[in-house]
Amino acid sequence: MSSVPRFWRNLGSRYNLEGTRCKECGEYFYPPRNVCVNCRRMGELEPFKFKGTGEIVSYTLIHTGAEGFEGQAPYTLAIIKLDEGPRLTSQVVGNTDNIQIGTRVRSVFRKLGEDGERGMIYYGTKFVPVDA
Repeated sequence: MSSVPRFWRNLGSRYNLEGTRCKECGEYFYPPRNVCVNCRRMGELEPFKFKGTGEIVSYTLIHTGAEGFEGQAPYTLAIIKLDEGPRLTSQVVGNTDNIQIGTRVRSVFRKLGEDGERGMIYYGTKFVPVDA
């Protein structure tokens, strides 16, 4: 679980799929970075909002959910390669019966969880298969 202050610090990347792009080499990063791994100090990073589309490069079906996700099992967890290049791990929701490696996906805004019965509900990015 994220602490409340950390949660609020990450709102841009969590809600808007925002990362950074190096002006020097053109590399994209998600989550946002402070230093380009290629250019080091020579690179200048700028905020970048990703389109939210990509493809599944690996996935698994979770039958026994981790703490806080027990009620969602079974669910699909995938590594998504965004069209701009970065990879991220995300839950795939919606009709996941026919997903496979290479399936096109798009980002959606969904509930991620909550802190306790009366705690804060937090939202973020998940992905759904793109209808062919």
